[in-house]
Amino acid sequence: MKQWALNQSLNHPKRTIIISLILTMLLSSGLWLVQMEDDMLKLLPDDIESTMTWEAVQEEFGNTNLMFVAFGRTGESVFNTQALSDLWTITNEIESLAEVDEVISIATLNRMDSDDGFMEVSDLQPAKDLTDVEVDRIRTYLEKTPDMMRRVVGTNGDFLNVVVRPVIDVASDKFRNNVVNTCNQNLQDYKVHFGGEVYLTGSIPMLMRGDVIRLMRIGLVVMILIMLSSLRSISAVAMVLSVIVMSLTSMMGFMGWIRHFTQLDIFYFSLMNTSMPIILLTIANSDGVHVITKFFSKLRLSGNVKESVEGTMNSLLLPIFLTSATTVVAFLSLSFAPIRQMMGYGITIGAGIIWAWILSATFLPSLIILKKWNLSSSAISKSNFIERVTDKFGSIVIHHPKKVLGAGVVVLGIGFWGLFLLNVEVNIITFFKPGTEIRDSLEFMDAEMTGTMDLQLRIQGDIKSPKTLNDMITFQDFLEKHPSTTTTISIADVIKQMHRTVMDDDPLYETIPDTRDKVNNLFTLYSISGDPDDFSSLVDYEYKTGLVTSLMKNMSTKKIVTFVDEIKAYASKHINSDLSITITGMLVIFNDLVHLLVKSSFISISVSIILIAIMAAVAFKRFHWGIMAVVPLSGAVIMNFGLMGVFGIHLSHITAILSSIIIGVGVDFALHYISQFRNLAARGVPDSEISQQVIHEVGYPIVLDAVSNMSFGALLFSVFLPVMHIGGLMVFAMVSTSIGTLTLLAALVEIFKKKLRQ
Repeated sequence: MKQWALNQSLNHPKRTIIISLILTMLLSSGLWLVQMEDDMLKLLPDDIESTMTWEAVQEEFGNTNLMFVAFGRTGESVFNTQALSDLWTITNEIESLAEVDEVISIATLNRMDSDDGFMEVSDLQPAKDLTDVEVDRIRTYLEKTPDMMRRVVGTNGDFLNVVVRPVIDVASDKFRNNVVNTCNQNLQDYKVHFGGEVYLTGSIPMLMRGDVIRLMRIGLVVMILIMLSSLRSISAVAMVLSVIVMSLTSMMGFMGWIRHFTQLDIFYFSLMNTSMPIILLTIANSDGVHVITKFFSKLRLSGNVKESVEGTMNSLLLPIFLTSATTVVAFLSLSFAPIRQMMGYGITIGAGIIWAWILSATFLPSLIILKKWNLSSSAISKSNFIERVTDKFGSIVIHHPKKVLGAGVVVLGIGFWGLFLLNVEVNIITFFKPGTEIRDSLEFMDAEMTGTMDLQLRIQGDIKSPKTLNDMITFQDFLEKHPSTTTTISIADVIKQMHRTVMDDDPLYETIPDTRDKVNNLFTLYSISGDPDDFSSLVDYEYKTGLVTSLMKNMSTKKIVTFVDEIKAYASKHINSDLSITITGMLVIFNDLVHLLVKSSFISISVSIILIAIMAAVAFKRFHWGIMAVVPLSGAVIMNFGLMGVFGIHLSHITAILSSIIIGVGVDFALHYISQFRNLAARGVPDSEISQQVIHEVGYPIVLDAVSNMSFGALLFSVFLPVMHIGGLMVFAMVSTSIGTLTLLAALVEIFKKKLRQ
């Protein structure tokens, strides 16, 4: 097979190029079938208890994933005719959107008043245009019901809160965009802040994708400049770029085709896929750089293009195949991740890697054959600065292998210590830097309004039972003691308010009645002038299932985990055993996602390393080569995740992909090193020279590959923290894997070279 591929390039280069272009165009035509999915909620695993409970709650009570809109003027009371008139307008405009199920604001709330022992239910805001007397009446009522006031008016009384509930199964990005556009059109004279999980999940994908594309362009320009300065040949750089571009378009086209034929939602292009182009670009660049640099080295010695191409491909076809195969395995291991879309991610990028390998093995050498190279050019006739530095570095490693290995072990010890400091964070607010517009709005909502997070308790039992209702109140009191909780709401709150109303508005009766019949009578009285459907978001039609909602300020994932555990412990100890209580909401789902993320990352890394070791051992026909192949990447994994812990970089569902990046890149360098050592050993190069020659042959392409790919450190300038972290960690991954290969692996091979040659 290797000889056949080589013959195509050597003897039929034009035909090989034409076929490669035609097949690439066929694959790339699937670009038109790529479907975007910006709804982050669809990334959540649907087979965990909290997600299933969340879906059950949505079916019973409607969507509980809320969006908050706060508007006002700092220092100016919202209780004036103009502000409430504008509130009426914006409430009705938002209610008219097809994506909106319900809007909660002063303009939609009811008030309950006592009328000779009867309950009179009416609109809190009766009309758009109010008199000063009517405004005072609204303010007086809200001051009398502080829980209600906290939900619709800011802490300082200068901002109004509008709570928007989307319809079930609406795309969060579409919902978010329509609500934001409506507010921007109607609230131009006010300061407006947005919050809520549905707002965040609708905002992030589009913003992050645009940010990554912009920064990728910068990184690509820097990569080209680095390769030009090192290779010193525009033609050579253009050839590498052609492989990169063809691989990228083919990968995206493959994604469109497979989505079209399978109709599986794991092949949508979502937030998770944003990093795919960056990763494939680095891998395709790696293959191209190794081929070009090896060709230049051969051509410098032989002066014959065809002979140099043949020698290059004979030397590189096996290691390039192995690096591609092992990298595909690394990404397919993402199938163990809790987020289903990661399986589609792994399959899609695997297809791109395979096509990059095919192009590097056929298309690229064909281009090289057809080019008329100037043998006297500096690119071919002279070594460059990176080559000379790499040779000197290699000489130090070869002459002091034990010291180098000892220093490497010490550095790995630091990384291992950092693993215990690693913190998992899946809270979406941490995606934004402090000082950015969205982060400022979220912090404002936490400080002045009801917060940006929520959780729900689904309680099954006799909801009209005074004992059940008092248990709900007890649970709410417990929740409200937490410093992050701003307010809670349940049907028990409504019953307390109804009880007070019918008892001549006496605050002493703001309690749960002592019998079930009295509770039932309150609902009957309410139905005379009010609509029982007003309670549909709090209790089901048969009064068998109730919902307690807690609105909360932003919390770290670590605090979320602790709080959820405290809630479960409290429920088992203090609440009526006849009740069934399950906890859900984005807070709880993210809590469950943490455990799955850590578990799946560990499994993914372990499976990848084991499979790569086995594949390398089989390919090189010696078990110890399999072990050697995973030494640099294992060290790089430890160092990357360890330094994340040391520098406080969180492990999230975005940065978790880094494990596959590190493994995919790290094994490439090691396999090239091992393959070259075996080639030289087979040619009888003596022990005293073999390690130095290996570093001379592969050290330069490894360093050039790493340096050129570090250009994607441009991602460090992203406004999104996970993208920043990916950029920084990609830079470090390149450093750690390349240096790890040229130190740890090189030192080990030098120490055991006699045994390895046997």
